[in-house]
Amino acid sequence: MRISARNTLKGQVTSLKLGDVEAEVTLQIEGGAEITATITRASAERLGLAEGREAYAVVKASDVMVAVDDPGR
Repeated sequence: MRISARNTLKGQVTSLKLGDVEAEVTLQIEGGAEITATITRASAERLGLAEGREAYAVVKASDVMVAVDDPGR
């Protein structure tokens, strides 16, 4: 796989919920964190997604926000 996105996280599908049109996919990545994405059902089927299968979360965003806790509140 070659892709231009820099934020590619390899993981394992831990949950796949198929709806009529959309699919909710949860990947567990290294360190135990989970990422959930909503994609089309057609894409999930085309990719052959299933629980236990390895897949990649590809994060492509034009903006990244940073926040901190306000210790004064």
